[in-house]
Amino acid sequence: MSIEDRVEATAKNIEGKVQAAAGEITGDTKAKVEGEAKQAQAKATHAREDVKDALKDAID
Repeated sequence: MSIEDRVEATAKNIEGKVQAAAGEITGDTKAKVEGEAKQAQAKATHAREDVKDALKDAID
């Protein structure tokens, strides 16, 4: 597992939450959807890292 990947994913998740909230407040649907997509991408990255960690633990 790469701590850098997790940090980047967490930052992307926060960025996505802010963007989605701003889009919701301003009525900017595109910004809201883009923010939600960033959150989904971050969640997928965390899931991928979890799988990598589990496989590494199983091998060790």
